[in-house]
Amino acid sequence: MSDEVKDERRIPVGISACLTGEEVRYNGGHKRSRYCLEVLGERFAFEPFCPELEAGLGVPREPIRLVGVEGEEPRVVGTRDPELDVTDRLAAVSQAFIDRHRHLRGFILMKGSPSCGLERVKVYRPDNGMPSHSDAGAFVRELRRHFPELPLEEEARMNDAVLRENFITRVYAYDDWLRRVAAEPSYHELLQFHSRQKYLLMAHDVEAYRALGRYLAESSKRPLDQAMAHYLERFMAALSTPATRKTHANALMHVFGYLKAALDGETKQDLLAAIDDYRRGHVHLAVPIRLLNHYLKRYGSDYIRAQTYLDPHPYELGLRNTL
Repeated sequence: MSDEVKDERRIPVGISACLTGEEVRYNGGHKRSRYCLEVLGERFAFEPFCPELEAGLGVPREPIRLVGVEGEEPRVVGTRDPELDVTDRLAAVSQAFIDRHRHLRGFILMKGSPSCGLERVKVYRPDNGMPSHSDAGAFVRELRRHFPELPLEEEARMNDAVLRENFITRVYAYDDWLRRVAAEPSYHELLQFHSRQKYLLMAHDVEAYRALGRYLAESSKRPLDQAMAHYLERFMAALSTPATRKTHANALMHVFGYLKAALDGETKQDLLAAIDDYRRGHVHLAVPIRLLNHYLKRYGSDYIRAQTYLDPHPYELGLRNTL
């Protein structure tokens, strides 16, 4: 990232309140996340939210669960008292939260929760009370419906290095969009955003990279708000696909192309060997990235040095040391 983008301010990110240590779970407990608070808390300004508490269910409270049949949106009802139906209350407080929190850059969720679970939350049949399928929690469904561009992830899934890096990459990319494009909308800012995000996009979804390039070539013929909305939706959806060693290697080779004319044969072979070692799983992504950055500082153009792919999130988080 450029010096303008890399600053020390913390980014606003939502989080399930129980993950911050607040005792808001149905049994009066919490699920405090050390990683969120002690590591990500250095970079994120967390804004806790518990939809069940906000809906007036209290602490402690009767557990709730999803009930329904496959193909229909489940209801949220009491585990012991099925007459307790809080579906509409949860929808109302969720929508109110979204209306007040458009400034958020992401949201970290509690696994398995009937309100905050990102996926694989059990849905029980209304006739016999047996699990039949799974869905997202009620709050998550509202986020996806009314705030689809917001990066979402479960705290437990961030134990996976690829999913962790993917979520944090999306948070910083969305932050870039909000500060550079949404804050001062123009075709110029839209094109500049795409220009610096090109190889990050390529590493995640080559087809989206090509499609968005073609779309932007004609974007000035469309209303600006329409062009921005289409681009953002497709861009964030593309980034939600985790990059692989193969797709990273492809992006690395494209970046390497900007150095070929400036480097001697031995140096080029060293860089190609580092990229191939990464592709074959022998080294982490940080190795070829560090080598490329070293030579780009000396020989790279302003265009290629500005690519967020080379530095998509704070180096101190060490995310590419585990990929």
